[in-house]
Amino acid sequence: MIVLAGGDLVLPDRIHPSASLIVDDGLIAAIEPGRVGPAGATVIDTTNCYVVPGFIDVHVHGVQGCDTLDGGDAISRMAALLPQYGVTAFCPTSVACPPDVLRRFLDQVRRARVAGMPGTARVLPAHLESNFINPEYRGAQPAACLRLPPGLDDVQQAYKSDPGEYSGVQILSAIAVSRADVGIVTLAPELPGGIDLIRSLVSAGHLISLGHSGADFETAIAAIEAGASHATHLFNRMTPIAHRAPGLAGAVLAREEVTPELICDGYHVHPAVCAVAIAAKGSRNVMAITDGTGGSGQPIGSMATLGGRAIHVRDEAAFLDDGTLAGSTLTMDRAFRTIVTSFRRSLVDAAWMCSTTPARQLGLSEWGRIEEGVTGDLVVLDRNLRVVRTFIEGEEVFSLI
Repeated sequence: MIVLAGGDLVLPDRIHPSASLIVDDGLIAAIEPGRVGPAGATVIDTTNCYVVPGFIDVHVHGVQGCDTLDGGDAISRMAALLPQYGVTAFCPTSVACPPDVLRRFLDQVRRARVAGMPGTARVLPAHLESNFINPEYRGAQPAACLRLPPGLDDVQQAYKSDPGEYSGVQILSAIAVSRADVGIVTLAPELPGGIDLIRSLVSAGHLISLGHSGADFETAIAAIEAGASHATHLFNRMTPIAHRAPGLAGAVLAREEVTPELICDGYHVHPAVCAVAIAAKGSRNVMAITDGTGGSGQPIGSMATLGGRAIHVRDEAAFLDDGTLAGSTLTMDRAFRTIVTSFRRSLVDAAWMCSTTPARQLGLSEWGRIEEGVTGDLVVLDRNLRVVRTFIEGEEVFSLI
């Protein structure tokens, strides 16, 4: 049993000042006013700190030089590194890649999930920024890996930059073999066969995310009605909002069924636009993500990789050699701070966006909030909103002290 004593607890509906949080057998057992210390408990002083639920990043490609497609034990290494940023669970995220690379990635996800190594962030089912995206909105996704949904062989060859290597069928086969290890699939619904693919993947149990897409409003609505309920990095690499043509972004903001990701670094999306999106959807219906890369947590001016391609770490984000924006250098603790300091939202709002909403979106009913009976995944932040301690099931996995 541990007690986090004297801190300000960020609950789902309010801040409980100067309170104690008791975690027993991995679960939050009680929330008590003031400082308490039951006999036999390990008491940890959290005075002048905030206690928030552990962060859940549903879209992260890498951190501190590790990339999810590096092979070997890259995902396990990421799991060991992320708790210092307050992350207690994450969806390893891939870029579009050949089927053999995808299979190796998903095998690695499965091994890391099953192993559940002590002292590391939980590995959740993967997020695939898949091969089925619009090449005109690909961003840093490799053009040679993009494919059309199966069943369109007559136009498939014209779509492939490197014809003859593999088809969309092989990509879907790799996903089918590792069904339990694939959580989110990002795709562009306007591709020929895109709406049917959404229905098929939803029926197989995957969460479908709309992104890297040139879909107009009507196509986006059709995709939502087909079962898409997630949107990949809202505003980035999708049709923008115009007052007579709302586009994909407009559809995402207009429909309650869709929960969008938002890269909360203040660069990928201007803070004013982030504030508008949060106001439109509500903080309980937007997920903060990092879209972090191997450049996250690395010094400015250093190099890293994204899916095997070199990226440059700059002050704003990560970039390919040709200057293409290639993901962020954000970490979840900085996302939390940005929501509070730049987007001018409350600590409660930030906790929803970084923890509670991602948990709900992934169906993790026992995670992501501070409440009796919920898993004791917790982060202690100082008054500057910097991570001091991280706990997973009540076990300390990171400490600055």
